[in-house]
Amino acid sequence: MQYALYVVRRLLTLVPVLLGITFVVFLLLKLIPGDPAVTLLGVHATPASVAELHKQMGLDKPLYQQYLSFLGHALQGNLGVSYQYRGVSVSSLVFGNLAPTLWLIVVGMFFAIVITVPLAMISANKPGSATDGAVRAIPLIGIGLPSFWVGVMLILLLGLKVKILPVSGFGEGFTGHVQHIILPALTIALAQLPILIRSLRASMLEVLVSDYIVTAKAKGLSRSRVMFGHALRNAGVASVTVLGVNLAYLIGSTVAVEKVFALNGVGFEMYNAILGRDLPVVQAITLIFAVLVVMVNLLTDLAHAALDPRVRLG
Repeated sequence: MQYALYVVRRLLTLVPVLLGITFVVFLLLKLIPGDPAVTLLGVHATPASVAELHKQMGLDKPLYQQYLSFLGHALQGNLGVSYQYRGVSVSSLVFGNLAPTLWLIVVGMFFAIVITVPLAMISANKPGSATDGAVRAIPLIGIGLPSFWVGVMLILLLGLKVKILPVSGFGEGFTGHVQHIILPALTIALAQLPILIRSLRASMLEVLVSDYIVTAKAKGLSRSRVMFGHALRNAGVASVTVLGVNLAYLIGSTVAVEKVFALNGVGFEMYNAILGRDLPVVQAITLIFAVLVVMVNLLTDLAHAALDPRVRLG
């Protein structure tokens, strides 16, 4: 019951946050130099035609009325019409390219967790050993490597030299999606490993010297049960927060990775929209990325509360 009340409270706090996000995204578009009507009509547009288009687009109304109109349309799923693709709705353009980005984020974080947990546990289990030194070297090496460079190296090694994985596109069907998403997902996973491994290793070292771990060992519990049943769960509380922060950062960094692998997701569409000054598409994708970050933070808080009862009791 306490957890359910905590979930309800967190959901209610999202309402003003989401409203604030829509206002900031709307305002940022207004601060960008240039006239949307001139962009649509071209540089040779007459003042009369520009004024008429202003009226059609509602740009002649006060700013607060424009925002309320934008908010009402956004709640209905109407995010405007693309400047670059004349007559194409932004909603269909963006949501039609959302699947590759979601695959990239989910599979990338899956790889990050699958790699981080065993390496951090092995390192914490034998501190000061050669294995621990090798694991600790990963953050030192990986923390300075940009994701786009890592992606290019993976393409050269696994895609062009060894030729075991496709290097571009999203593929066809479930099997094709899985094959094509491995390299870009591995790219963003490797970018997250340095912080995740250091965080979980430090938490594990702190937990393993706790009194309840010593008691569990004294009771004769196997080392695997102590590590997985007691140490990992408690050490994971702090690491979940770090994972959530990194996942929120990762959502914005998909633009570069999608460009490298020609993965036609919303990040790739964002890149094209910026080059083409397609402001409604930029606005819509920025809004979607911001909402995704908020959802990630919500899931992080819910996971934290599930692992640590003190959070929901507080």
